[in-house]
Amino acid sequence: MNLDDNAALIVIDVQQGFGDAVWGARNNPRAEENIERLLTAWTAAARPIVLVRHDSVSPGSPLGAGTAGNALQPFVAAVPHELLVTKDVNSAFYGDPDLAAWLRERGIRQIVVVGIQTNMCVETTARMGGNLGFDVIVPIDATHTFDLEGPAGIVLRADDLARATAVNLHGGGFARVVETDELVD
Repeated sequence: MNLDDNAALIVIDVQQGFGDAVWGARNNPRAEENIERLLTAWTAAARPIVLVRHDSVSPGSPLGAGTAGNALQPFVAAVPHELLVTKDVNSAFYGDPDLAAWLRERGIRQIVVVGIQTNMCVETTARMGGNLGFDVIVPIDATHTFDLEGPAGIVLRADDLARATAVNLHGGGFARVVETDELVD
C-alpha cells in the first residue's frame, strides 16, 4: 500500500487500565503485537507518531486521570512520538491539543488509526477524521474491543463489534480498513 511520507500513526488509548477485568471478554489477542509492529515501522521510516490517552472523568474508571490504569502500556510509552493528545471523550479530535490543527499545520493528510477500543474511540476518531477530510486507514487487526451489552440485555461479542466497525468505516466511506501486513512489509 502506498503511504504518504508523512502519514501519521495515531495510537488510541493503549493504556494499562484496559487490562482490568471490569471490561470483560476481549477479542484479537494479537492487537498489541500489531500495534508494536506499526510503531517500529513508523519509527524506522521517521513518520510522525501521535499517542492518545483517555483521561476518564467517570468515578472509579480504570482509566481515571492520575491512576495506574491511566498510564500508557510500556511498549507505547517508550516510543519516540511527536504529540501526546489527552481526551475525556471518544474522539481524539476533541482532545488537547487540537489534533486536526496539528495535522494540518504539518501538511499531514493521511492518518493510520490503531488502538483500543475498536468500536468506540478508534471508530469515532476514524469517522471524524474522514469527515474532516483526512485520508484515514484503519488496520483492524491492530485494534481490539470487548463484549458489550446494549438495550434489553442484548450482548454483542467483541468479534462481532469489530466486524461491524470494519463494515461501518469501510462501507460508509470513512476509512480504508486493512490488515497490518498491508502497511508493514
